Amino acid sequence: MYPRAELEEAAALVHRHMAPTPQYAWPTLSVRLGCEVWVKHENHGPTGAFKVRGGITYIDWLRRTHPSCSGIVTATRGNHGQSQARAATSAGLRAIVYVPHGNSAEKNAAMRAFGAELVVFGEDFDSARAEAMRVADSEGLHIVPPFHLELVRGVATYALEFFTAAPDLDTVYVPIGCGSGICGVIAARDALGLATKIVGVVSEHAQTAKLSAEAGQLVETDSAATFADGMAVRVPVQAALDIYGPGAERIVTVTEDQIAEAIRVYYRDIHNLAEGAGAAPLAALMAERGRMAGRKVGVILTGGNIDTGWLVEVLQGGTPKP
Repeated sequence: MYPRAELEEAAALVHRHMAPTPQYAWPTLSVRLGCEVWVKHENHGPTGAFKVRGGITYIDWLRRTHPSCSGIVTATRGNHGQSQARAATSAGLRAIVYVPHGNSAEKNAAMRAFGAELVVFGEDFDSARAEAMRVADSEGLHIVPPFHLELVRGVATYALEFFTAAPDLDTVYVPIGCGSGICGVIAARDALGLATKIVGVVSEHAQTAKLSAEAGQLVETDSAATFADGMAVRVPVQAALDIYGPGAERIVTVTEDQIAEAIRVYYRDIHNLAEGAGAAPLAALMAERGRMAGRKVGVILTGGNIDTGWLVEVLQGGTPKP
């Protein structure tokens, strides 16, 4: 998909704008799960989530290939929007970001702080995405899709860091929304010639990626009502499916309660915050602990941007309802 030199070039660009994030083998998690557990801490990046990397590479590409562009329009549940607003406004561009009604109040505030012109539209991400595309066409602004190879090239840099630090990982668990994260992990693994197995993770209430991979074609769902908003996608992306369909060993489903418990485990065991999508890989590993016994396993903590109210509910033993 990408030669190693191209990913290293992307990493050099990304690292001019942010430091590499850490990856640690956590003994407390290893004792709990009976395997060597490595966590890639994308929650420690400048927006608190992995998407920041794709914003850097995408806007750099946009400025080189569309020098007359004056602004962008995109849709998000939060982390992608922060990434694009941060990179676009730093480059002197407008950044109009669409979010659905009921979106995370704290993610909305963060996007505005990074310079986004926030527009609330529709009942879910896919409705907001359709409106963003319509407005971009009508106003002559550049539409930033949720999935693009320049986004993947950027987010693949976290996997390049991870695999360089821990090249002998047996399995890595990655959440799937529109697919840039898992595709980036697959791209880095393949560029480095590793044998690591990649396991995608979806919520029981947002299974479009799993259903599509199993069917070998796009399968939309009627809803994506999960509090793991980074995975709350009901319309899959063909270009992403073309990569994670053959590239992932399998895709597994976790329940909302399992995601909530994984958030609690992250807090108790290593005192890190994880949003729903960020905790989903650990939830999957916890569910498959028997299968992974004695192995060296990686989980991607993709983001820590969970609203305070939901965090309080989770730490008190509850499971938020979106």
